Amino acid sequence: MTSGLQRRLLLLMLGPLFSLTALNTWFDYRLADNASNQQDRHLLALVPMLADSVVARGATDGAPPALLTAPPVEEFLNERPGAAAFAVLGLDGNVLVGDPWLSGPLPSLREPELSSEQYGGISYRIVSQRVNTVAGELVVRLADGSDSRQQWLHQMWFKVVLPNVILIVLALFSVNWAVRRALRPLMELKDAVERRSPRDLSPLDPQATPDEVRPLVLSLNRLFDLVTAQAESQARFVADAAHQMRTPLAGLQAQVEAWAQSVNRSGKADWRDRSASSGELVSALGAAEITLSAEQINKLRGAARRTSQLANQLLALSRVDARSTHTQAMQRVDLQQLCEVQLENHLDAASSKSIDLGLDAAPALVTGHEWLLRELMGNLVDNAIKYTPTGGRVTLRCGLGRPDAREPLQPFLEVEDDGPGVPPVERARVLERFYRVQGSAGDGSGLGLAIAAEIARLHQGVLQLESGSTGCGLRVTLWLPA
Repeated sequence: MTSGLQRRLLLLMLGPLFSLTALNTWFDYRLADNASNQQDRHLLALVPMLADSVVARGATDGAPPALLTAPPVEEFLNERPGAAAFAVLGLDGNVLVGDPWLSGPLPSLREPELSSEQYGGISYRIVSQRVNTVAGELVVRLADGSDSRQQWLHQMWFKVVLPNVILIVLALFSVNWAVRRALRPLMELKDAVERRSPRDLSPLDPQATPDEVRPLVLSLNRLFDLVTAQAESQARFVADAAHQMRTPLAGLQAQVEAWAQSVNRSGKADWRDRSASSGELVSALGAAEITLSAEQINKLRGAARRTSQLANQLLALSRVDARSTHTQAMQRVDLQQLCEVQLENHLDAASSKSIDLGLDAAPALVTGHEWLLRELMGNLVDNAIKYTPTGGRVTLRCGLGRPDAREPLQPFLEVEDDGPGVPPVERARVLERFYRVQGSAGDGSGLGLAIAAEIARLHQGVLQLESGSTGCGLRVTLWLPA
């Protein structure tokens, strides 16, 4: 849009300039043509006077006639030294009196004839006429080297074309510079919108835009406000729904965990006996006696755990999406302590699968939201334990490192496992919400890495997904600003 507008402005400004230049050239030519017509009339008026200047025949045949130049002709010749000439020719074409170079074909009629001729680097306008004089019928010629039309055509490149070309080139650069400078606020507005994150809906500054663009900026701000209100409404709905689901899901999970422990001891579970303390379940299931197998109870326990985890992740995602995180003050976060706490929290889950959960931590401090970084590490470690097979290895790391050899040291958080990993073509997709790699084991919801990506974005960090150090598994690294 901007380049098209700039092109249109240039055409609209330079088009009239080209037209005026062509019109100026045409006027110059018409002025030269009018001067030439006046010159022709002047020459035609002098020809009879030049004929009258012949006052006597020559003394002998072939001798030049006697010539007494009329004052107007004399004045004409004296005013143009070196640029005016005359000649009196006999009927044989030879010059009897005057400049020899004016010899040539004689006019066939008695009417005056006008012609142009180059001589000595000068363009002459020549008038020739057969006249009757006291010396008999002769031909008189008068030449004027100040022919403005011929001079204009001869010197058109230097006097018209070259100055106009220079003028057009200078105008092109100056107009282009002026248009670019005039459109700079519009270009800056375009760059500001392009640099924005898709989730940055803060209003634009209407005072920093030209008057012509200000209504557009105000309309965009109104649209941003509507989209922000809608997004906040959705986030509040998800947060409220997830919060309301947590309490009954926690009760359901506790009840199912108790049944699972009972069935693992006795081989079956009686809903009637175990539901005596849960009025909600009694009203839902009635008083019928239902006996479930250990496999069914374990499936129910897994479903309850997944549902509870999904509710917690939805709540965490809504908290990450909330606009309030931009207004909350950041604090100094000790990454080493953060990793140590996560190691303790996930040690039991790793032990149940005989997973070697290790820690490779070095001191590192960053500025950020501690609860968000804690949520990020919790999701990464939980994912790693979930997808790593029994007897595998998961390592938590933190410290200072270089994303690239040419970059300075930056703090980082990292979780590496030796599980199935993620194919390179899928690594960008797994950061999307609710996306899971086809054929992957486990029964996650596809939100863990999406939450980690959102938290990385809020901290202006970079989340990298790579293969493990042994070529297998997955290594997720969060590079944070120094």
